[in-house]
Amino acid sequence: VRQHTKKQVRQHAKKQERQHAKKQVQGSNQVQRAPRALFCLKLNNPIRRAALSIVEWKPFDIFILLAIFANCVALGVSKPFPEDDSNSTNHDLEQVEYVFLIIFTIETFLKILAYGLVMHPSSYIRNGWNLLDFVIVIVGLFSVVLETMTHKSDVVATTHHVPGKPGGLDVKALRAFRVLRPLRLVSGVPSLQIVLNSIMKAMVPLLHIALLVLFVIIIYAIIGLELFIGRMHRTCYYKGADNYAEDDPVPCAFAGHGRQCNINGTECRGRWDGPNGGITNFDNFFFAMLTVFQCITMEGWTDVLYWMNDAIGFELPWVYFVSLVIFGSFFVLNLVLGVLSGSFSKEREKAKARGDFQKLREKQQMEEDLCGYMDWITQAEDMDELDEDGNPRKTETLLPASETASENTENIEEEHTNCCQACCRTLRRWNRVCRRNCRTAVKSVTFYWLVLLLVFLNTSLSASEHYNQPDWLTEVQDIANKVLLSLFTVEMLLKMYSLGLAHYFVAFFNRFDCFVVCGGIMETILVELGIMPPLGISVLRCVRLLRIFKVTRHWTALSNLVASLLNSMKSIASLLLLLFLFLIIFALLGMQLFGGKFNFDETQTKRSTFDAFPQALLTCFQILTGEDWNMVMYDGIMAYGGPVFPGMIVCVYFVILFICGNCILRLSEAFTDITNSVGVPLHARTFLLFYRYFTLKIACVEIKQLIHNSITKASNFNVFEAINQKMLSLSSSPSLSFLSDEIPLKMTDLVPPKEKVLPIPEGSAFFCLSNTNPIRVACHTLIHHHIFCNLILVFIILSSCSLAAEDPIRAHSFRNNILGYADYAFTSIFTVEILFKMTVHGAFLHQGSFCRNWFNLLDLLVVSVSLVSFFLHSSAISVVKILRVLRVLRPLRAINRAKGLKHVVQCVFVAIRTIGNIMIVTTLLQFMFACIGVQLFKGKFYRCTDEAKHTPEQCKGTFVVYKDGDVSHPMVRERIWQNSDFNFDNVLSGMMALFTVSTFEGWPALLYKAIDANGENSGPIYNYRVEISIFFIVYIIIIAFFMMNIFVGFVIITFREQGEQEYKNCELDKNQRQCVEYALKAQPLKLYIPKNPVQFKFWSIINSTGFEYVMFVLILLNTVTLAIQHYEQSKTFSYIMDILNMVFTGLFTVEMLLKLLALRLRHYFVDAWNSFDALIVVGSVVDIVVTEFSVSTQTQQVEVLRCDCGEDSSRVSITFFRLFRVMRLVKLLSKGEGIRTLLWTFIKSLQALPYVALLIAMIFFIYAVIGMQTFGKIAMQDYTQINRNNNFQTFPQAVLLLFRCATGEAWQEIMLASLPGKRCDPESDYEPGEEFSCGSNFAIVYFISFFMLCAFLIINLFVAVIMDNFDYLTRDWSILGPHHLDEFKRIWSEYDPEAKGRIKHLDVVALLRRIQPPLGFGKLCPHRVACKVRYTAPVVAMNMPLNSDGMVTFNATLFALVRTALKIKTEGNPDQENEELRVIIKKIWKRMKPKLLDEVIPPHEGTETTTNTSYTRNTSYYTTNTTNTTISTARTAAD
Repeated sequence: VRQHTKKQVRQHAKKQERQHAKKQVQGSNQVQRAPRALFCLKLNNPIRRAALSIVEWKPFDIFILLAIFANCVALGVSKPFPEDDSNSTNHDLEQVEYVFLIIFTIETFLKILAYGLVMHPSSYIRNGWNLLDFVIVIVGLFSVVLETMTHKSDVVATTHHVPGKPGGLDVKALRAFRVLRPLRLVSGVPSLQIVLNSIMKAMVPLLHIALLVLFVIIIYAIIGLELFIGRMHRTCYYKGADNYAEDDPVPCAFAGHGRQCNINGTECRGRWDGPNGGITNFDNFFFAMLTVFQCITMEGWTDVLYWMNDAIGFELPWVYFVSLVIFGSFFVLNLVLGVLSGSFSKEREKAKARGDFQKLREKQQMEEDLCGYMDWITQAEDMDELDEDGNPRKTETLLPASETASENTENIEEEHTNCCQACCRTLRRWNRVCRRNCRTAVKSVTFYWLVLLLVFLNTSLSASEHYNQPDWLTEVQDIANKVLLSLFTVEMLLKMYSLGLAHYFVAFFNRFDCFVVCGGIMETILVELGIMPPLGISVLRCVRLLRIFKVTRHWTALSNLVASLLNSMKSIASLLLLLFLFLIIFALLGMQLFGGKFNFDETQTKRSTFDAFPQALLTCFQILTGEDWNMVMYDGIMAYGGPVFPGMIVCVYFVILFICGNCILRLSEAFTDITNSVGVPLHARTFLLFYRYFTLKIACVEIKQLIHNSITKASNFNVFEAINQKMLSLSSSPSLSFLSDEIPLKMTDLVPPKEKVLPIPEGSAFFCLSNTNPIRVACHTLIHHHIFCNLILVFIILSSCSLAAEDPIRAHSFRNNILGYADYAFTSIFTVEILFKMTVHGAFLHQGSFCRNWFNLLDLLVVSVSLVSFFLHSSAISVVKILRVLRVLRPLRAINRAKGLKHVVQCVFVAIRTIGNIMIVTTLLQFMFACIGVQLFKGKFYRCTDEAKHTPEQCKGTFVVYKDGDVSHPMVRERIWQNSDFNFDNVLSGMMALFTVSTFEGWPALLYKAIDANGENSGPIYNYRVEISIFFIVYIIIIAFFMMNIFVGFVIITFREQGEQEYKNCELDKNQRQCVEYALKAQPLKLYIPKNPVQFKFWSIINSTGFEYVMFVLILLNTVTLAIQHYEQSKTFSYIMDILNMVFTGLFTVEMLLKLLALRLRHYFVDAWNSFDALIVVGSVVDIVVTEFSVSTQTQQVEVLRCDCGEDSSRVSITFFRLFRVMRLVKLLSKGEGIRTLLWTFIKSLQALPYVALLIAMIFFIYAVIGMQTFGKIAMQDYTQINRNNNFQTFPQAVLLLFRCATGEAWQEIMLASLPGKRCDPESDYEPGEEFSCGSNFAIVYFISFFMLCAFLIINLFVAVIMDNFDYLTRDWSILGPHHLDEFKRIWSEYDPEAKGRIKHLDVVALLRRIQPPLGFGKLCPHRVACKVRYTAPVVAMNMPLNSDGMVTFNATLFALVRTALKIKTEGNPDQENEELRVIIKKIWKRMKPKLLDEVIPPHEGTETTTNTSYTRNTSYYTTNTTNTTISTARTAAD
């Protein structure tokens, strides 16, 4: 009975626990149920109990999830048609829709019965996910009712109404809510809920940055409005007709520097809609905001820039657009993503803590259950030992009975089969020996190299396959493949035999081998029997390529890296699932909005459409990758009637899809697994965070330890976790002892260290000059003199400028001749310098000689190249050309002179070297995918220019096309059979094509070519194999999303560690160092308070809160008036705008005058914001004067010239002054505390940038000059990528082109336009018959190396330096940081207006009361006890030095506050701690003035007075005086 009772108790406890867990899944924080549901059903009501048992029954949950999944499938299968048409399938699916609606309605009804509707905290609607379910069901029911009513009312009028077809617009809008049903999957999968909740909570810290993003967009939109309004509406027309002069019209200019209409009989005229059907322009505020947002996403920004160049000239637009991309895209957008992922990781850590707690509880519960179970087992055994009569059972012989029986049997057999047994024994022994020998052979080095040789042969075999290969090669490949397959099979069988099956399948790589070999055998059988279609065979053939990864098996470092990457990939499943869910919802919504609507232009077939579910998914994925998302948006807007009111609203869909999709995408790249709250593993910080956000004070190099750890541990080691551990220890540990001393490069916060002068080395120079020779000593003194070093640096800069100034087209022009002479001079100077250095250091024979230094060798190479090119004028032209190009390395000589730059460069090289393994894995994956691509697509990307012809034989002669589908404009074209520029005809072409896909440029075009690919050497068939898109999507996810981010992540962690290497033995962490440095270097602010009573009145006005608010409102109103300007506004409207502008200018002038009266001239300009205000006011007044003057002169012009010409010239002249109106908006930044902090941090971070910026500038310079020398002669042609806006003919143009490539804007098309066979510029010096000889194959190396260097390394480095200063955004605000310390300076100035740096020690507590935590105590202190605790304890603990006159100093007070807040050496004996801290500060800040150090930490003399002793005496004074003040303050605040 006791046993039975125990069992019942345990079962009951488990049941309670299950119910508790289910309640948690329901999301209720309360454990108890609602006592009543729907005001009538109590807990013991049978109906409610039944409802509860159903909704908490596991199969019910599974059934609902399956229903949601089936509903998603049904939504995806339905096909939208244009003009509300339908078909029978859609009709059937509409009927099925009712079934789903009934299921979901019943589920909702049951849950309401079980949990109650809304009143109780644990009721149904109180959970957000349930509320979403409820809304979806209610809207579904409402749409059905509405549809039925509409259908009944229409049934008389329309007899042919299709059932299930939407009855009206309202119903259709409501129907769109159905697409949210996939979101219900979230409420069924707990891990997804946690992900989404974390994302929601992570949104909170983004408010300031979201405001900053919006602010940037608004400011740039209004500047664009002022500069470019109405500029996009002129193009070239034929005179006297409305026909465009060009097939593809672009803007032009009447006068000035824009594009002129050069075709005879054409003129530049207005009234054109504008590019992209009139969507891209700056005609009003909303169009301008959309255009600015598009430019910030870096998609299509160069098109807008080039149109503006055509419309108004080259001078102004590049400044606007380049600054927009740098500030808006590189900085602000990445700041958003960085903070989002930082906050997300904090939420994840909280989830982990909760998970650990839950896991602990479960473990305790399990132990209790186990103890109970063991008790039960023990008692059961005790009972089992007694028989029915209670006597002990005799069980001794029971257990060994079977053994005895078997022994007897063996004895009998042995007698009969002695002979067989002996044979078997011999065989077994022989087998054992064989297995042992096989095992030894399998594990031998010879076998290892043999298998590697086979893998290499197999790889070569895969790589040798190409289009149009000879038959003999195909036969050789087939035979070789079978031979290799046999050998690999033998290897597998040998291993199975030697290790045994059980041991063989333990290792991951053995299972992998087995899969590859079995796949190969199956493919061979299927091919021989001819069972499978070719696609299946080619897919199976791809399995062979996995053998490449056998290389990694024998390369331990690589194999562990691959295993850990696989482990990490498994763990981001939840976020990828969320991303997929997100894509499904937007694809379904896109089908509802745009299905069948992209047919507005019948002359061309759109590919990125929403006409079917697979196609919609592909389009959404394309928008997610950001490639040509703007083109899809333009199509969406045109589908709804173009750039007018209802059509423009659809851009919201695309903007939200782009922003939200990118946020989730970045997080899914970034984070490892977030499982449900039971046992969440440690989550790594986002790679985006590494990629853009954490890092870099470049100092010295160390990452080998990290990489070594990540690739030598067991295969289940997670790379993300390793990196996260490093990051956590970097940001938190006081002693960074894990960093190794491997490479002793040092550099403090990018400040170049002082170089030690090297002595003259031992040994003679040139075998004759000893180290005491006076010539050698004189040369040594000379080359180390700072004037000589600076002079050489100046000559390097001048010679670099001369390279940039060369004319690449006219080689023998006067300018080039002058620069040639300058080149002689520079080369002579550099040669003399090198001779001097060789004289001092010797050439190369002894230690420390000139040629033993890599940077000296670089100098020698550059000078030698220049010298050799002088003597090779006529012969070997190509050699001269190469040598002339090599002169571009001259700026690299500056690296050896600027030490900070030298260290940055060394850091970059070491960072690149340390990520070799990741590079190898990425290259292997690229190679593997390229081989698969060759198998699938070789020779299939050919097509005829006439799409009706599908073979080379048919593609001959000419055909007729009609311009824009107009039959009256026929054009004759020649049929040409051509291949795609990017194809998979061989492995190298395939790798090239896939590299462009991984950069996200032009991949949709390649994807659709692959989908249409039909057969070798035959034309495309529309949507022939849509399923082939899986190949590209898998490639993009693995390579572009995953590998590239790991690659960049490792680079940036390298820099992070280099930054901390300098302080590896320092006891202060990074934040403590920054705060202490601020406290030591800060100076008090001078606060001007006038003595004159009249002046004081003005002063009190400008410092009042009301005045601040009035100015804030004025700036906002001014912003609104600027934003409501628009193209073709009426004269009255323009007149009112001008009057308002004058009013605002007048008001801002009044503000400036008031401040001048209050502060006087000297004190007014001390504040940077006041200087900015004054500049704006003066500029605005000048703007008004110039505008009025230009208007008055314009009215006097002749009526004929009253056209836009006059307006154009006058606008260009006053454009600069109009910017002052917009600049008033920037004043808004000074009003918000959070945004002001952001700006302060941004400006501070720029101070860390000089050497990184210099390195970027150097790379751009070198590549620009190489581009000019190599591709400068290519002719500029419209409608090609080398055109008037984009070319290498001048240095600024080349730099702009490279900047475009760095942002990834169609870089691959520029590369194709620079390949050989391009037309040469008419003015270049080509020989007759060589007009198509320009361009070079070097373009491939040039552009790929530049893109990799810039996009993956340099620009991220630039961003990383900025982001390093913004880590406070994701840090807990209760931790003191440098951004808190400005408040101290501001409030100190009120107690010390003269900035003497001293105040009475009695004022300190009052000062601290006004400073918010964590630095001060805050304003409100509720009672006397709190005052005692909060004032006396910290202030006494601070131990601030006190002067004899009872004063404390500024730096000492701030330092003591920082020290107390961050607990820097405050725990032990004060004198000892002070001495230790003095040593640390001297070590870090070597140039610290001893006087300042003694001021903040007085040396121990035993007699000094500190605030400790003083405050001990005056505590009672403080508490009585300050408590009264505090309580009154508290009361006032409460009132």
